[in-house]
Amino acid sequence: MPWRETGDPYKIWISEIMLQQTRVDQAWPYFERFISEFPTVFDLAKANQQQVLKAWEGLGYYSRARNLHAAAKTIVDEYNGKLPESYDEIIKLKGIGPYSAAAITSIAYGKPNAVVDGNVIRVITRYFGIEEDVRSSKTTKQVQQHVDRLISSEHPADFNQGMMEIGATICKPTNPDCNNCPISYDCVANKTARTDVIPYKSPAKKKPHKHIGVGIIMRNDGKVLIALRPEDAMLGGLWEFPGGKQEKGETIEQTVERELAEELGVEVTAYEESMTLKHVYSHFSITMHAFLCRMISGEPKPKSSQEIRWVEISELEQYPFPKANKKLTEKLMKYDN
Repeated sequence: MPWRETGDPYKIWISEIMLQQTRVDQAWPYFERFISEFPTVFDLAKANQQQVLKAWEGLGYYSRARNLHAAAKTIVDEYNGKLPESYDEIIKLKGIGPYSAAAITSIAYGKPNAVVDGNVIRVITRYFGIEEDVRSSKTTKQVQQHVDRLISSEHPADFNQGMMEIGATICKPTNPDCNNCPISYDCVANKTARTDVIPYKSPAKKKPHKHIGVGIIMRNDGKVLIALRPEDAMLGGLWEFPGGKQEKGETIEQTVERELAEELGVEVTAYEESMTLKHVYSHFSITMHAFLCRMISGEPKPKSSQEIRWVEISELEQYPFPKANKKLTEKLMKYDN
């Protein structure tokens, strides 16, 4: 892993933020691309947000990219381009919580700050036989107390990475490889044959599902309309085809026509469904229905977005889009060619 072959705090920071909600194999190519485009914190700080979001496109959880960008500016302006070494200082940066602060300071600076992620929680609850619900903050706090006591003051990075590696490769959620675990001899769950019930995680709440209708408005000159999502909204700073959630009693065509009237101040007819796709977010899932729309009256204005633009279909790849919209742009570009 390239972020384990470096002592550069900047690269370690980028990798830890990318890995927060992304598997290693998924994050790897994004990390290399991101570092290639922004090799130093100064490069990241002086970039515009659209460049950063475009480099992040596909990784999801785009607030991580916006926070990275904001934190880079703070690091340059207030810390002369050097990530703070102190846990209490680094945790003040936007987007850095207790886990990231502990990981970065231990790996980059050798500070004895223990990390707690899902892998570590699994290892510690099994090792000590902790049966309480791991969704509980009380359980997380209990795990944190254990690793704070156990962490090596001489080799904290090795300890943290070792704990995470055991969880990722040996102490797996199902069928853990206890025979090859270096700490299984004293593991309560192993000795009492309870690795199948520890850790205990209460059932997750069912995710709501939403139907989303979006409109593709194309002018006579072949340009299509895209809108920039508000900065403070989910997926803020990304571009999209305008639309929104279906309301009770509406056909999906009516949803598209109503949403475009509300968002753009125009009257349209949604006359042909171009694409239907499903997408899962962290707390809900959607089915997106994209319709080709014909303008009837009005001039589009950004009533609920930061900005709107008419762009050539061939230019769509230059803009950062959420994953669901990205699939739609790819289809349009393929059709255009």
